[in-house]
Amino acid sequence: MLRIHFTGKDLGRVRFTDGPEPMWEVLLGLHALNERGGGLVFDQWRRHVRRRLCAPARWLLALAPPRGYSPDFLTPGPGLRGGLEEDLDAVLATPRRRIGADLARLAQRHPLPGPAAELAGGDRTALRTLGAAVRAFHAAALAPFWDRIQAEVHTDLTDRGGVLMHGGAEPALAGLPGARWRPPTLEVPYPVERDLHLGGRGLRLVPAFFCRVRPVTLADPELPPALVYPIEHDLAWFAPEPPSRSPGTLAALLGRSRAAVLTAIAARPATTTQVARRIGVSMASASQHATVLRNAGLISTCRRGSRVVHTVTPAGAALAGCTAGSAAEQ
Repeated sequence: MLRIHFTGKDLGRVRFTDGPEPMWEVLLGLHALNERGGGLVFDQWRRHVRRRLCAPARWLLALAPPRGYSPDFLTPGPGLRGGLEEDLDAVLATPRRRIGADLARLAQRHPLPGPAAELAGGDRTALRTLGAAVRAFHAAALAPFWDRIQAEVHTDLTDRGGVLMHGGAEPALAGLPGARWRPPTLEVPYPVERDLHLGGRGLRLVPAFFCRVRPVTLADPELPPALVYPIEHDLAWFAPEPPSRSPGTLAALLGRSRAAVLTAIAARPATTTQVARRIGVSMASASQHATVLRNAGLISTCRRGSRVVHTVTPAGAALAGCTAGSAAEQ
């Protein structure tokens, strides 16, 4: 059990990240690749990545054992707003003393492969090797699916961000996966007994696509506090090829209202009510258009608590630009 202790100031400083954080997804993706289980959610992805991951990136797996400690320096914070390169710049700028300390802690339980041992020893060339390996892993394991990752993370943020905005921090904290709010302490499932005192620093909440089973946090209590938690998944998320669509279904998409629905959902995950308000149609019309788009493989629909939220698929994201342009010209 992890017990996170809040002060009144901390409750006012609870915030969600604004999207998936690349280095957290890299680290947790490595965890998922190291797992032998994973069920229906990651099995196909795991087989796909293992066939394509190049040798220079495979040593990264040693930095992310499926159980226990992983180096904190791999997940910089708080909440850099850029993409992979900005996060990776922060990783590579980590003081060598801290990198060495993190890797020494990892080596207490797991032997370090050659590149990691060189990195622990402060070798500057090893930092370039780390950067190249992270980029190679991201290109093979994450980049082909980033639209899907973003869509599902944003679906979670839409739901939980609304709770935070309208209900405040306490219901948002209580609604996290497996969490129990016992004021002023948040309890979440964790592999060891641990207490984290925020001390007025607040808490950054990070929904992560590859986070599995239970939330995770940084090992060093002096670092800016973050709680990374798992999201719900559409079991059909892994689709290297867009689903096939019949000519009749494609023809049904060639209308202004339906194009507007697709564009609205591509811009931000939404409920049927939100879609109807955004484009100015009735609930019944928005629901009908969403059904056609879902049958065409252009959006997916998942239940988030009491809400049903639509998100765009990679195929829908690719088409959304075209349909938006067509709608504007009609």
